[in-house]
Amino acid sequence: MPPKSQYELEREANIAKNLALFEDLGLKKAVQNLGTSSVKSSRNPVAKPVQPSKRVKRERAAEPEAPRRQSKRLLTKFHVDLDETPEERKMREEEREKLLLREEEMRFEAEERARAAKRPRHDVLNFITLAESDEPQELSKLSTTMANIVQISDSRRLGDPEAFTFADDSKHKSALKHLREQVEVLKVVSRAKVTTNRIYTAAYHPEVTKDLIFFGDKHGQLGIWDARAPAEEEADEDDDIAAENREGGKYWRLQLHWPATSKSSISSIKLDPIDSHNLYTSSYDCTIRSLSFVSGTSKEIYASEDGVLICSIDLPPTGQEMWIADGAGGITHLDLRNDKSAARRYALSEVKIGCVSINPTRPNFLLTASNSRYLKVWDVRKLDDMPVELIDQEGIPKQEDSNARRTFDFDSEIVNEYVVSKRGKGSLRGEWKHDKSASSAYWDSRGRQIVSTSYDDTLRLWDLDSQVFKHEDAFPSLKPFCHIKHNCQTGKWLTVLRAQWSPNPDAYPHFTVGNMDHSLDIYSCKGELVTQLVDRQRISAVQAVTCSHPSIVERAVSGNASGRCVLWAEESLMDE
Repeated sequence: MPPKSQYELEREANIAKNLALFEDLGLKKAVQNLGTSSVKSSRNPVAKPVQPSKRVKRERAAEPEAPRRQSKRLLTKFHVDLDETPEERKMREEEREKLLLREEEMRFEAEERARAAKRPRHDVLNFITLAESDEPQELSKLSTTMANIVQISDSRRLGDPEAFTFADDSKHKSALKHLREQVEVLKVVSRAKVTTNRIYTAAYHPEVTKDLIFFGDKHGQLGIWDARAPAEEEADEDDDIAAENREGGKYWRLQLHWPATSKSSISSIKLDPIDSHNLYTSSYDCTIRSLSFVSGTSKEIYASEDGVLICSIDLPPTGQEMWIADGAGGITHLDLRNDKSAARRYALSEVKIGCVSINPTRPNFLLTASNSRYLKVWDVRKLDDMPVELIDQEGIPKQEDSNARRTFDFDSEIVNEYVVSKRGKGSLRGEWKHDKSASSAYWDSRGRQIVSTSYDDTLRLWDLDSQVFKHEDAFPSLKPFCHIKHNCQTGKWLTVLRAQWSPNPDAYPHFTVGNMDHSLDIYSCKGELVTQLVDRQRISAVQAVTCSHPSIVERAVSGNASGRCVLWAEESLMDE
């Protein structure tokens, strides 16, 4: 064994010296006496997101590889026969040319299929195609769930414009107290990761025996959540997930809009007012689709031109027409009774109109909110009277495709001239300018009040007397009677906050809105804060998207940026 170097000797001496010092100071004993406490921390547990159950991914068949291009020089080099005759050489070269041509055609077809896969889909699609994913889904249970729902021919109930307009303030306080008693006890009853990506919009089905909610996400996926469906038998892999963190209910995912990227975000979901087994979705892929649970198919009913994004849609109680708001500042009127009828588009703003709402009790009045900061009320009877002759002959669409719906486009110049003309007087009934962009504005179920959301961190309320709708002149005033300070700075990674009225006409009018402090806020029609629904131990994200049950006051849902959704209901439902 070689002798130790001077460095090694000094190192060992320092180690021995340090150990002796620790012994003298008693540090070694102190370290030995230190032990980890077996008592868990008494602090409140940190909120954890609900954990999706582990599913076995189905194996996909390997896709055939597209033919590769080959070097003509190399093919010649490795296939040349030095003893071949001129005739054999000629035949070989002809065969090689045919082979290269066939491979080139196959490569072109493969590239074209790849490009087509990234384009929006315009054909009729069935559930099997829509559910195509890496995770198996039991579509038979979805069909069974929808088949058990009673068909409701008039799913949207209308309110009375004069309801809850008490002259006595004590009656308002009594109604508010009753509402507070109903909603302040709501708890988190069920949670699930319903969609893969960020929730953009939601709609609550009117069925009273189930809590069936539809969610649209950032990548064109529709999540269907039966929030209180009985829990299925849990797989062995789920044993490591705590019971309170497991998913509740049953959900299905359908890729309604394509491609599955942010170019296909579902901007709006509306249930058909006259058919509870049908719903409409609009998307940034510039299409609107109708999904029927009876036929199990989804078909396109409208596609905008020139790549104009569709931001919002709404239907009157009759369900026979649709109004569409787009990112170029236009509003399009669509007749759903006839697929061949021409659509009429009106350029009502110079910039994006992010929200459109039809007055449910007076469908002739349309509400728009845009990035121009303006909230405007329009009389659609006047707009529909706008003569097509005002459009230049070059702007009138030609019926080139028998399956395509023509669109008569009235540009901003035509609209502005018509609104100030004698014939168009009364088209614009009123307007109000916010301090910053108006992100949303909606009529309540009575068709009397309006709530708007704006980037100026303010919620505003209007109350319009029924008399102002009986005249053809502009409203005397469109000034909000209530301003509520509310943080609306969602930034890049959260869905824009939108205050949503409860569609229940029997309840005291109120609306829900997400809060940046992770709560769900409920306000009355007078602007009073009714309650804040919050659960710090189970919810740790902003509940940006909200909606309420059309008939049951004690029901509300919310969704966040990760696709996780929450059902708020009475705590007694957790035991069912």
